Amino acid sequence: MKKIDGRPNFFIVGAPKCGTTSMYAYLSGHPEIYFPRFKEPHHFASDIYSPLYVRDRQRYLDLYTGWQGEPVVGDASVWYLYSRRAAAEIHDFCSDARILVMLRNPVEMVYSYHSQRLAWGNEDIRDFAAALDAEEERKRGDRLPKNNPYPVEGLYYSEIARYAEQLERYITLFGRERLHVVLFDDFKSATPAVFREVLLFLGVDPDYTPQFAVQNPNRVRRSMWLHNMLYHAPGGVLTAAKMVVPPPLRRPLWGFLARANTAYRQRPPIETSQKRRLQQCYRDDIQNLSGILDRDLEALWLRGSP
Repeated sequence: MKKIDGRPNFFIVGAPKCGTTSMYAYLSGHPEIYFPRFKEPHHFASDIYSPLYVRDRQRYLDLYTGWQGEPVVGDASVWYLYSRRAAAEIHDFCSDARILVMLRNPVEMVYSYHSQRLAWGNEDIRDFAAALDAEEERKRGDRLPKNNPYPVEGLYYSEIARYAEQLERYITLFGRERLHVVLFDDFKSATPAVFREVLLFLGVDPDYTPQFAVQNPNRVRRSMWLHNMLYHAPGGVLTAAKMVVPPPLRRPLWGFLARANTAYRQRPPIETSQKRRLQQCYRDDIQNLSGILDRDLEALWLRGSP
């Protein structure tokens, strides 16, 4: 059915580090699907704050001014799943929306997410176990990283991957027929087949095939000092830089330095003690999720656990 306006009717709601960036990139090229270039506006999820998010309704709708009649119009914002309000807010906005959820072994997800935050400079506890231990202090407003424009809730590592309750909110409001769940394990091992299933779920041409290139590999910063100067420089430093660097060279120089300061490396395996700790933390939730999805996730995600 052809849409009569460019308002979103399809939402990739999360979770972080579960393949959403790749899925967004692959779907964006489909001629029947429109996504704005701004991947994560987070217009909904009013209980999760970041100054980067687009909360004004008109500004949000303005993101879609490039719409040219595509029947599927998307919003990909990874904290919609974790948010307690987003499901209801999306439902109020578009009650017949289609919802795509991407999930990953919670132990792998939070470990990967901690690594990403380190790379972006908005996590300052480099030891993963110590970051897990700091959660209660952070909920009290202590030990928070200085350079963190992203939601503080992202630092609550033991909570962000409790998928069962998060998923139930969407099932209750939208029903199973409007909800499609992709497991990262399947997406990684059988990308074309899983992608085709998503296209069938959306009711668009399932024969469209993009280039399945990895979109969000693990990265590290060669120098956190340089990273902070590029992304979080004090006002005085910015003023001095503008006096020295001519305007036409500023963006190219910034891009060159950012790329030179980034290395793509395989993440070291999580330590066994940390893995077991998180498996115990998430065990009940994984069991509940297994029932919701009618799939043995204990065998998939807890194999070899104590």
